[in-house]
Amino acid sequence: MLKSFAFLLLLCGTALAADSYDGYKIYDINTRTVFEKELLLRLSRNADLDFFDLPRSLEAASRVMVQPKDQVGFEQLLQKFGVEYSVVDEDLGVSLRQEQLENQSQRLMAQRSTARSISFSAFHRHSEINAYLDELAAAYPSRVSVQVAGKSYENRDIKTITISNGDGKTGKSVIFLDAGIHAREWIAHAGALYVIHQLVENFAANSALLKNYDWVILPVVNPDGYEYTHTSTRMWRKTRKPASASCYGTDANRNFDYHWGEVGASSYSCDDTFKGQTAFSEPETQLVRDLLLNLKGRGKFYLTLHSYGNYLLYPYGWTSALPASWRDKDNVAQAGAAAIKASTGTKYTVGSSTNVLYAAAGGSDDYAFAVDEFPISINMELPAGGTGFYPTTAQILLYGYETWTDIKAMRQKVVENY
Repeated sequence: MLKSFAFLLLLCGTALAADSYDGYKIYDINTRTVFEKELLLRLSRNADLDFFDLPRSLEAASRVMVQPKDQVGFEQLLQKFGVEYSVVDEDLGVSLRQEQLENQSQRLMAQRSTARSISFSAFHRHSEINAYLDELAAAYPSRVSVQVAGKSYENRDIKTITISNGDGKTGKSVIFLDAGIHAREWIAHAGALYVIHQLVENFAANSALLKNYDWVILPVVNPDGYEYTHTSTRMWRKTRKPASASCYGTDANRNFDYHWGEVGASSYSCDDTFKGQTAFSEPETQLVRDLLLNLKGRGKFYLTLHSYGNYLLYPYGWTSALPASWRDKDNVAQAGAAAIKASTGTKYTVGSSTNVLYAAAGGSDDYAFAVDEFPISINMELPAGGTGFYPTTAQILLYGYETWTDIKAMRQKVVENY
C-alpha cells in the first residue's frame, strides 16, 4: 500500500536551501493510526520535505515545510489516504521577513539601551554573544573565565564560559551545557545566554546553584551555521564545511562516535540529517568531544539545548532499549517538567529520545552518557515559536525563564544523587 506514494520519495533535489522561502507552506498533520504515522516516517526520508516535528505519539501533530513545487502532490497524497492536515503558514517567506525586521529593530534598540552586548529582547549574532562572554569575564574575574575552546571550519572562535562561586577550589563536579548544535534553533542559543546571565549577573539569588559545582557553558556549538541563518538561509540546520562537491554541512547531532550512522541519519551529503563522511568529521563536534573528555570523572550533568517541541529527552537515541540507569535520568527530567508546569503551565513530555520522538544515532547526549560517563544526560527541546523555529522576540524572556526554571529543578535532583 505504501508503494503508492513512492513517487514522492523519488523527488529529486537537494536539502532545502532557499534564501527567501517565498511560497513555502508549513503543514500540521494529524495522524490517527499507526499506518498514517508510518506514512509520515517514510515521507520524512525525502530531503525535499523538511519535517520540523515527527513525534511517535498519535495524539501529537507532525509539522512539515513543503516547497511550492511539491505542495500539490503532497496534499493529494494526504487526501488519498484520508490523513488530516492544516496549513499553519501560507507563506513562510513573508513570516521570515517579518521576523528579520523585528529582530533587527530589537537589536538596534538593545545596543542603545544596555551596556552589555546582548539583551533578551532580540536574537544576537555570534560576535555579540562572544563579546558578552568576554564582558562577563572582565567584570567578574573571580567567578568567570572564558576560553577559546577551538575554531569552527570558517575560523570563528568557539568560546566556553566557566562559572564558579569564586571560592578558588579546584576539581569540583561540573554541569556542562551546550546549545546551537543545529543552526536554525535560535531560541536554544538565547536559552543558554539566559542561564549564563542568571548564574553570573544574578549571582546573589543563585549562589547556591554554584556550591560544589562549576558550570561550563558553550552557547554556540555551530557558529558557521548560525551566522548563515542570519545572513543567507534562515532554516539552515547543519555545519558549513563542504560535505561533497555540491553540498555543504553535516548534521552535528548525528556526527558523534557512538553507534554513529546506525539509524536515523543519512549517508547523502545534501540531506539535513547527513551523518558526515566519518564520525567526528566536523571541527565543531571534535571540540565538544574533547571538552567532554577532559571532564570525565567530574562531569555529572550534561544538558544540550535544542528546539523545538517541549521535550526532555534522555538516552538512548540509537535504540528503543533503555540504559540500566534510565530511572535516574527520568527522575531528573520529570523534576524539571514538573517545575515548568507549576510555574507557567507549560507541559513538557519526558522520555527516551527513541521512544518519544524517533531513533537518531550519533547524538551528543548519547555520547556524553555512554562514552564520557556523565551519569545524567538530557536533551531539552524548547517550545516552538511562530510555526516552529522562529519565536518572536517577545517570547525570548518567557522561554528563557522556563528553561531556567527547568534547569534549577533538574540541577537540584542531580546534586541530591551525585
